[in-house]
Amino acid sequence: MTTPPRSRNTPDRMDLPFVGLATFARQPACPDWDRLDGADVAILGIPIDTASSYRVGTRFGPRAIREASMFHGFGPEGVFDFEDEVTYLAADEVRIVDAGDADVIYADTRRSLANAEQAVRALLDARTMPYILGGDHAITMATVAAFSEEQPIHIVHLDAHFDFIDERNGIGWGHGSPMRRASEMAHVTGITTLGPHNMGAVGRRDWEAARAYGTHVASLRQVRAAGAAAVLGHLPEGQRVYVSIDIDAFDPSIAPGTATISHGGFGYYEVKDILREIARRFEVAGVDFVEVSPPYDPSGITALLAARTSLDFIGSIFHERAKRRRQAPEARISSPDALV
Repeated sequence: MTTPPRSRNTPDRMDLPFVGLATFARQPACPDWDRLDGADVAILGIPIDTASSYRVGTRFGPRAIREASMFHGFGPEGVFDFEDEVTYLAADEVRIVDAGDADVIYADTRRSLANAEQAVRALLDARTMPYILGGDHAITMATVAAFSEEQPIHIVHLDAHFDFIDERNGIGWGHGSPMRRASEMAHVTGITTLGPHNMGAVGRRDWEAARAYGTHVASLRQVRAAGAAAVLGHLPEGQRVYVSIDIDAFDPSIAPGTATISHGGFGYYEVKDILREIARRFEVAGVDFVEVSPPYDPSGITALLAARTSLDFIGSIFHERAKRRRQAPEARISSPDALV
């Protein structure tokens, strides 16, 4: 006689990280994008790597990040951070759902990117913040394009490279071109690129084009010397931003699983501090995390880093939003206009 399966809600169930269906951090799956009402953030995979110019494999990034994130699964009580003495990701601050993946058409990058744009528009129509897992960096052309009917955005871009290539042999939608294409979109008000380093980060012609556009650049050394607050000081408080994170911004000693390795990148805490400053000062409208390529990292530490950093960032974004909501009544009471 077989024992009937128990519900996940059974009190004595352990739910170890290798048990169950893989959703981002064990959060509920919601592949029907017409039923996202009430979700604060939706995780969306865009597993495209046909725009990569060198090593492919980022098509497996979203799945690997999801599997790695199971290690960091959490319940409605959230996760306590003893360094901050704060509980992040509690159910009363943020509701996360895993919205599955955009559809990919093999050997047709443009149709795949069109599907990605349509998927992000569906999340925005549901008034949920898209948190996108790539895929190569070409997906950012589609995800940023999806904001064309929203309020304008400034892009904060963490990367070892500028990604400002116009075209190569007539191809203008490769993974080295997303910031160039974004700079041509009317709803993008500017670009801040943090962390580029080493020869090969940008060609001279593309560097000059980025400067002509007005891209604000802080190299890796400049970020380390000045700190997160200083390199973001040119943006006003409350700026609406879209954040694009390329895993190759991290040093390959902790993120070897990527296509275009560049030695000397950020450490985990450096990026955590940058993202926390972004969450504290700005309105984050959307995020993508790209270029995780599991075939080049049998250990899985790259996907685990992407999962941990994503959870840190989501936790910070919505904790800061909750703080601002709590402080809003006090601000109204203390305003002289409120007493008139």
